[in-house]
Amino acid sequence: MAASERSIDQEVDMSSSFLQKFRLYETRSSFYMVGRDKNRTFWRVLKLDRTEPTELNIYEDSTAYTEAECFETLRRIHEGNRSSGGLKFVTTCYGIIGFIRFLGPYYMLIITKRRKLGEICGHTVYGVAKSKIITIPHASVLSNVAFTKDEKRYKRLLCTVDLTKDFFFSYSYHIMHSLQRNLSNNVERHTYYESMFVWNEYLTRRIRNNAKDCMWTVALVYGFFKQVKLEVSEKNFRLTLIARRSRHYAGTRYLKRGVNEKGRVANDVETEQIVFEDAQDGNPVRISSVVQNRGSIPLFWSQETSRLNIKPDIILSAKDPNFEATRLHFENLARRYGNPIIILNLIKTREKRPRETILRAEFANAIRFINKGLSKEDRLRPLHWDLHKHSRKKGTNVLAILGRLATYALNLTGIFYCQLSLDPRADGFQNKNPSTLENNNGECSTYDLPSKDETASNVAVESCNESKDAKEDKQKEATMLQKGVLRTNCIDCLDRTNVAQYAYGLVAFGRQLHALGLREATTIDLDNPLAEDLMGIYETMGDTLALQYGGSAAHNKIFCERRGQWKATTQSQELFRTLQRYYSNAYMDAEKQDAINLFLGYFLPQPDKPALWELGSDQHYNAARFLANSVPENSRSTMKRSLSESSIISESSTAGLGAVARHGLAEKDEEGKGLSDSAPEISTSETAKIAASLSAPSPTLEEIGLEEILENDCFCYGDQCTCSAFDMDWVSSSGNSCEDESYGRSTVVRSFETIPESTKIESEICVIESCSSDNRKRDEVTVEEEVISGIPLPQGYVRWVMDGDGHFW
Repeated sequence: MAASERSIDQEVDMSSSFLQKFRLYETRSSFYMVGRDKNRTFWRVLKLDRTEPTELNIYEDSTAYTEAECFETLRRIHEGNRSSGGLKFVTTCYGIIGFIRFLGPYYMLIITKRRKLGEICGHTVYGVAKSKIITIPHASVLSNVAFTKDEKRYKRLLCTVDLTKDFFFSYSYHIMHSLQRNLSNNVERHTYYESMFVWNEYLTRRIRNNAKDCMWTVALVYGFFKQVKLEVSEKNFRLTLIARRSRHYAGTRYLKRGVNEKGRVANDVETEQIVFEDAQDGNPVRISSVVQNRGSIPLFWSQETSRLNIKPDIILSAKDPNFEATRLHFENLARRYGNPIIILNLIKTREKRPRETILRAEFANAIRFINKGLSKEDRLRPLHWDLHKHSRKKGTNVLAILGRLATYALNLTGIFYCQLSLDPRADGFQNKNPSTLENNNGECSTYDLPSKDETASNVAVESCNESKDAKEDKQKEATMLQKGVLRTNCIDCLDRTNVAQYAYGLVAFGRQLHALGLREATTIDLDNPLAEDLMGIYETMGDTLALQYGGSAAHNKIFCERRGQWKATTQSQELFRTLQRYYSNAYMDAEKQDAINLFLGYFLPQPDKPALWELGSDQHYNAARFLANSVPENSRSTMKRSLSESSIISESSTAGLGAVARHGLAEKDEEGKGLSDSAPEISTSETAKIAASLSAPSPTLEEIGLEEILENDCFCYGDQCTCSAFDMDWVSSSGNSCEDESYGRSTVVRSFETIPESTKIESEICVIESCSSDNRKRDEVTVEEEVISGIPLPQGYVRWVMDGDGHFW
């Protein structure tokens, strides 16, 4: 049967029912949402009852109408309601965000204007340009509750979540999943709403439970999306950078720290870098992607928001002596990405007073404890490197060192690469050879890179009899999957982390362009214009993510120095961003956290119960609950913990991190419903030969030129790690840097229990002995006169900002 002769039902089934444009009508008793597909092939109708003051009743018409049939249906509705005013047009919209109720009626959130952000495999990605909130019940049936102060305040609070900033969606592409996962398995539309990256999961829950499918709603992802068109060797390609922020344990900087009982961490962001060539008529498209992750240190720790202290104390808890929550976190990472999990920890190795070092030591203890229960293949691979210390050393090229670390990580995980062919029946490209991504059981399969013993030269010898054209053809058709992930963290997972993620992205970028056949070399020099283009995009992403979580743009000292920006300008910019972040954290974050909890459904308003704003901040609201728990006398330290998501939806499916599952520590998680981004290995010698040109064998840390760091810093790998020891050799200095909190003061850890006497005495002695030398060092690094935009600042004010001590007047 020709395509033009297909019936409406066949066309609907073929296009997967992607409604993309809607018109909302109303009568006194009902709302009618009329939606159509992109090609104006079919029309559908959704009815919302307006007669119930506090209930949401949704009726979906299963009929697929033609345009004429839909017009006739609307005419009949108008005639039937003529006595009460008939059918009235309300607005054009582009999808339903969801439904929410506070104390009175239900409200509907819709997208009234969209903007195109880019395309992935021919599927368009949009941002929300304008949204609207509509009261469902008719005004004549609303109760008095709908007009109370609390109801109006909840509504205003919800509206502070700006959907026009950093929210994006796609009708036909699962933007909440990585490219590798999307091409590796089919995900049901009801299921993908349960992804940790879909922020309106709670808002769409009612309509998804009532309607047969999700064609009426859009799945909103929060984070960052940027696509640019670049050129290399007169060949055009597109670079896309996506950051997906997790909705679990989501919130603001000081109100969401560390991990919760479910293993969810604060500021959990998945970053995906996609590169694909421009489509040529009739030719398949080569595409590559690589995924990395950032997230707060997975321990129970916190910092209390303070209007008097620009850098609050770090408070560590002994709540979890067996690191159960930490284990759950890494189990979840292994389910999502496979093994190995490489941990790049960038926090400080030495401080005048123990602050970051406390978390560093405890994190190392946790990793070592977890690794004892894992097989050698599944063990976590920690790399502890003090970016702050090395960035302050003259002549040290931090980006070059991070590049070597990225090379080491990428040799272990690899990148994703495949070919896609244009499917004329669908909206976009389809995997040219899906069998290469699925085995006989329908599971995602993985091809091995050459082993340590199978060097690139050995592979070349084996394939020397093949012609150059044959090898190029095989490389074009080869499919490679990423196995495992690099997880990067500092304290805030903003500033230092973003620098490290750029370095990783640059190394991956070189391999991606080589895989696409756009460059001969697999590396890109830092001075290459392509590196400059990529740095600009990562810098924009870092600013966006920092504004979301920290309240200001990121500290980009290393990027500024790389561009040759004037030092005084950089210092002024860093000072301004520090003050902006301080103000946001101290005065704005509490309300912002309340709005996030309301939007995500973590707080449900109830009559005769305290209102959300009466409970105080997230952290203080739950502090008593955690402090009330019994704590062992010899525990390391304690803290007030951040709020865990008490109303979070229950997840499904279980899995484990290697042998950990055998210990009964598997967590339920929605990600386990689908296939992980990496899965059982299926290796062929032919694929290994092709892969040799895309990745070198996995060398040891010494082999990639990191011997000097191994001697001078704490680099942990496998069982060899000494960074858990409390190092009191205070040789680092504070001051302006690229770190997360550039101008803060170092503070002694605050605890509700005593620090061991030996540690306390040693710490106090070291602080006293370092005072005079520290003052001399500060004099050396202080600028002659602190300025902002050319205006001199009082030295008292500068000391207050830099150290948190004294007064600014």
